[in-house]
Amino acid sequence: MSKEPPFILIDGSSYIYRAFHALPPLTNSKGQPTGAIYGVVNMLRRIINDYQPKYVAVIFDAKGKTFRDDLYKDYKATRKAMPDDLRLQIQPIYDVVAAMGLPMLIVDGVEADDVIGTLAVQATKLKMETLISTGDKDMAQLVNKHVTLINTMTNTQLDFAGVVEKFGVPPEKITDYLALIGDKVDNIPGVEKCGPKTAVKWLETYESLEAVMQHADEIKGKIGENLRTALPHLPLSKELVTIKQDVALEETPKSLIPIKANNKKLIEIFKDLEFKSWLSEALHQEKAKTDTPTAVTIAKQYTTITDEKTFNTWLEKLKHADLISFDTETTSIDYIDAEIVGISFSIEKNQAAYIPVAHDYTDAPKQLSRESVLKQLKPLLQSKQYKKVGQHLKYDMNVLAKYNIQLQGIAFDTMLESYCLNSTATRHNLDTLALKYLGENTIHFEDIAGKGVKQLTFNQIKVDIASEYAAEDADIALQLHHVLWPKLQAEKGPCEVFNKLELPLIPILSKMERAGVLVDTDKLKKISIQLEKRMQELQAEAFKIAGKEFNIDSSKQLQEILYDQLKLPIIKKTPKGQPSTAEPVLRELALDYPLPAIAIEFRTVSKLKSTYTEKLPKLVNKTTGRIHTSYNQTVASTGRLSSSSPNLQNIPIRNEAGRAIRNAFIAPKDFKLISADYSQIELRIMAELSHDKGLINAFQKDLDIHKATAAEVFAVSLNKVTNEQRRKAKAINFGLIYGMSAFGLAKQIGTNRHEAQEYIDIYFNRYPGVKKYMQKMRQIARDQGYVETLRGRRLYLPEINSQNKMRQMAAERIAINAPMQGTAADIIKQAMLDVDAWLTKEKLEARMLMQVHDELVLEVADKDVKKVEQTLPKIMAAAAKLKVPITASVGTGQNWEEAH
Repeated sequence: MSKEPPFILIDGSSYIYRAFHALPPLTNSKGQPTGAIYGVVNMLRRIINDYQPKYVAVIFDAKGKTFRDDLYKDYKATRKAMPDDLRLQIQPIYDVVAAMGLPMLIVDGVEADDVIGTLAVQATKLKMETLISTGDKDMAQLVNKHVTLINTMTNTQLDFAGVVEKFGVPPEKITDYLALIGDKVDNIPGVEKCGPKTAVKWLETYESLEAVMQHADEIKGKIGENLRTALPHLPLSKELVTIKQDVALEETPKSLIPIKANNKKLIEIFKDLEFKSWLSEALHQEKAKTDTPTAVTIAKQYTTITDEKTFNTWLEKLKHADLISFDTETTSIDYIDAEIVGISFSIEKNQAAYIPVAHDYTDAPKQLSRESVLKQLKPLLQSKQYKKVGQHLKYDMNVLAKYNIQLQGIAFDTMLESYCLNSTATRHNLDTLALKYLGENTIHFEDIAGKGVKQLTFNQIKVDIASEYAAEDADIALQLHHVLWPKLQAEKGPCEVFNKLELPLIPILSKMERAGVLVDTDKLKKISIQLEKRMQELQAEAFKIAGKEFNIDSSKQLQEILYDQLKLPIIKKTPKGQPSTAEPVLRELALDYPLPAIAIEFRTVSKLKSTYTEKLPKLVNKTTGRIHTSYNQTVASTGRLSSSSPNLQNIPIRNEAGRAIRNAFIAPKDFKLISADYSQIELRIMAELSHDKGLINAFQKDLDIHKATAAEVFAVSLNKVTNEQRRKAKAINFGLIYGMSAFGLAKQIGTNRHEAQEYIDIYFNRYPGVKKYMQKMRQIARDQGYVETLRGRRLYLPEINSQNKMRQMAAERIAINAPMQGTAADIIKQAMLDVDAWLTKEKLEARMLMQVHDELVLEVADKDVKKVEQTLPKIMAAAAKLKVPITASVGTGQNWEEAH
């Protein structure tokens, strides 16, 4: 090809189908499918960036019939209708192409191929080098010394020699070749049983389709019979596969010139579709067009405070502000080790200040003393009178506490405002929220600090660069609040959850995080040795069964042993077509074969060792001697808290190793750990939500709910229920609230699907309110797009009306379960508020340390143990008023396992 950029012809229709089938089913927060749009735009951007074409066109099939339908009524008759999820993406694709400034052609009565063929021929006459971007094999007939095909998905090109190598025939014989083999996708008849090799052999021998037809009598055997049978339709087949090259077009190759992209339109589209990185890029480009030094100065007035006079001026401004947005800049994201480097404030849009106090790089400018600044800010930060807003203020509260500043007056937190407004719409970090709600492409930390091992800590960043970043954080948080708060106020339930649960929980979680939990590192090391010994035993057993050594941790090696060597049945394959070694598959195989059971146990023991017994001792803080987790309020969409760095909520309780690890979580001298755990809280909430008389009656009578269910399902009296029947009933109780199907239940309780369905039918017959509740929640979710907890927490379900049945069914399961799981989360959060208030009021030497799903763990002085044991379950039981009693079991011990 010449040095001139080629004329690019893009087969838009091919792009659409290939993107739809190649990418996962993406949706935005409104449930709009976006996968095909994303794939098409990605391919368009790539080819345009790679070639920077002077002439280009994107061609799509027109709606309705074409001349081929007139030639052959069964043309494409076997094609399935376009999936609804794809149909919804067609117009947005057109809109993006137009906004990108790319010429777009859709011609009635012909296909995209014919428009491409016509333009390719015209370009060849003009000696224009042409690239046709497609995945369609039919286009090979258009290749010549000026025309090349490119497949953007595989990044491969097909020139004249490439066509011969791939198909065995030159481009001019492709139509003959296609007519002989036929096309099942387009329902074009060929010669039955004539594959590519046979077609190539015939064309090499006889030169053309017409000659093959003339010599049909010479071809022996069944294939010869098939050829002779096909003779009447082969000319039509050739006509159907031949791309038209004379479509009447107003456009010519040299008139197809791309225009400047409509950046504002792209911003609008990408915002709606929630294509974050492209939106960020478009915003950056738009900003670069309009920004001048003068404009920036006018738009944003950010001040760096390095002298007492300016500091005092700002301090007075803060004292007279209605609302103060602030942010701390520190040396670490770990709140326990973090040191304050600076503080930023904002009280008005586009105006902010940064006070650097500990930038210590070489030649750093003189800064105000951290001690002096914090001393003067302390009354303001500790006062409830001065209302504050920020992003993730729990972190700032933790950091300030190190400097003996008890942050008070938190009126709003933008992270929580976003989360309570819509927990599933987006991630809730500042950069993402700024992009979504303000259309602002903020400075990211990596932009100023770098990445990886060479990343700078904030104290090493130059003050002028740090100042803009830090001031922007405070400014953006303030702007976000002014956008988010009116939206939240308009939604009564979510606003109540924010005001009454999430915001008041910040100081309580902060106290828990800073308190940390004591662990016995020596005990953990001993457990680690035991786990290593067990892993070796399991390995030896596995090697004996396999007859050789292999790496159990390697999915590939385990797959070879299980399926190639031991010939175990293949239950499920991976997306790449390999036999699966995923845990659910291994669990099913373990019912009949020993090695999968060994592999499961090995994985479990190995994970416990690497995640807990080896890692936890390294996480003990040198200053406090304790482990400090972070409780995340905005990760789980249902309202549950999650725990990270380390995750203390995932230590298993049902196996021996997990219990041994809990043994290592200990109380200090003269203290005990007290655990309070809600009993079957979600089933009690189910009774409340479903108004089912049978369930309500069982809980009011304080019956063993699983026994009561077993008695109903298996038609036996309560005292005749066996342990096995109770186990099955428990699986039914919990399975149904998590939307388990008959197939899933059958696997869970070890029966067939038919019997499992019978159990479900009996269950619904005995507890009809539960079935009505499930039907009702599905309908509510479909009608309004969300479900709510008893407290009004809202969970949006963007895929509840998806045309994809699997995704819709998954959303329906969430619609049923989320109100229960979310209400349970609300109840324990209320309990935490109430317990903390009681401990404070009574001045007890006790504090909450951990929240693990439905359990609270407290550290209590021996002198106060009895009082806490008596009162704690009452406070937890009173955290919500249901038709059925709420109960919490309380245990006390020197370690967590004893207490639980």
